[in-house]
Amino acid sequence: MRHLALIGAGGMAETTLQALSGRLPRPLERLSILARPGSEAKASALLGRLAPGLSEQSAVFTSLATLLATQPDFVAECAGHAAVQDHAEAVLRAGVPLAIIAIGALADAALQTRLLAAAEAGKAPLILPAGAVGGIDALAAARLAGLEAVTYTGRKPPQAWRGTAAEPLVDLAQLREPAVFYEGSAREAARLYPQNANVAATVALAGLGFEATRVRLVADPSITRNVHEVSVRSAAADFTIRLEGRPSPANPKTSLTAGLSLAREILNRSGGLVI
Repeated sequence: MRHLALIGAGGMAETTLQALSGRLPRPLERLSILARPGSEAKASALLGRLAPGLSEQSAVFTSLATLLATQPDFVAECAGHAAVQDHAEAVLRAGVPLAIIAIGALADAALQTRLLAAAEAGKAPLILPAGAVGGIDALAAARLAGLEAVTYTGRKPPQAWRGTAAEPLVDLAQLREPAVFYEGSAREAARLYPQNANVAATVALAGLGFEATRVRLVADPSITRNVHEVSVRSAAADFTIRLEGRPSPANPKTSLTAGLSLAREILNRSGGLVI
C-alpha cells in the first residue's frame, strides 16, 4: 500500500492512525484525509500530529473527486452513516477498495444494493471490519455449514440509553435490574436504535441477514461499560462471545475496538502476514 486515504478526521480516524504508528512494514508514500468543508483545520492538525513516521507526504481534501484523482490504493471510512451514503458508491466505482466502519448504513437495503453494484462495476471490494463486536470470523465460517439461529444482545448502562427510543419504554432513572426493551429483527433495531446499528448490521451481514438475525437490547444498571454478546447455533459449532467495550479516548461515544479493527484491516493489506 502506497497511498492510504481516510474519510473523516474525528476520533475514529485518530484511533486508527495511532494504532498504525510504528506498525506499518514501511512508510506510506501518501496519507490523505477527506474532510467536510469547514473541517480542514481539524484534519490538518490530525495529520500534523500523526502523519510523521506514517507517510512521506500528507494532504487534506474537501472534494472526493479531487482525492480520487490522486489514485489512493485504499480508502477507509471513519465518518459515520452519512459519509457512507455520500461517498461509498463513487469510491467503489472508481475501482478503489473501501472499508467502512459505519456498517449500519447497509440496513438501508437500497443503499446496500447500490454499493454492491458499484463494487462489481469497479471491481473493487467493499470491506466490512468486525468493528466493536467479536466472533465475526467464526460466524461467517459457520454460515458455510448452515446457521440455525443468531442473536445479538446489546447491554448498556441506563444512562447510555437516554435520548433514544428506549426512554419512553423504561424508567431509566429508577431502574434497579436489567430491562429488555427491544426484541426483534436486526433491520428494525438498526432503524429504531441507530447507535447500535453498526454492531447489529455486522452480525446480520456475517450471518443470517437483517430479517432473521434476532436482536435484544437491554438497559442494565449493574454494568458500567457497553457489552456485546453474540450467540450462534449452527451445524458447525454453537458458541457465545461476550465483549465489554472500552470507550475510545479520542471519542467516548465510540468503541475503542472499532478504530483498532479498521487499523487491523489496513495492516492486513500492508504486509505479508494476514490475520
